[in-house]
Amino acid sequence: MGQNKVEKITEELISPIIEKEAYELVDIEFKKEGPHRFLRVYIDKPGGITLDDCQKVSEELSEKLDALDPIPENYYLEVSSPGIDRPLKKDSDFEKFKGELVEVKLYEPLNGQKSFEGELLGLEKDIIKLSVENVGMVEIPKEKAAIVRLSIKF
Repeated sequence: MGQNKVEKITEELISPIIEKEAYELVDIEFKKEGPHRFLRVYIDKPGGITLDDCQKVSEELSEKLDALDPIPENYYLEVSSPGIDRPLKKDSDFEKFKGELVEVKLYEPLNGQKSFEGELLGLEKDIIKLSVENVGMVEIPKEKAAIVRLSIKF
């Protein structure tokens, strides 16, 4: 079964669980790594996700996946928090994290660079706007971004 189809089915199955518990669905990935397949679900909530939250969602989702059995091959289900370097995927993420430091990695160079780090100014008409030190405002078409995630400075 295709990656996108598995992710879509998983999103449909997990949505009622997420809504009931007032969690946020951050991302779903169905990937092959070596000989194994992984179905990864990333959830969040204000104040952060606990191990108990992950276990609760994992158990409920696992039951639904077992009943429907949409994935013919063997796979590992992982439910976790998105981490401190959380990816920004949905348009609402770009609004929520406006003003935060983000890292943007591109599929191909823009102005000779494949990655940018700066303050997220927002997303307007599918254009990611960043304030980059010593450069100024940089505008990146969202479809050219391989990944956008919060950047952590220690």
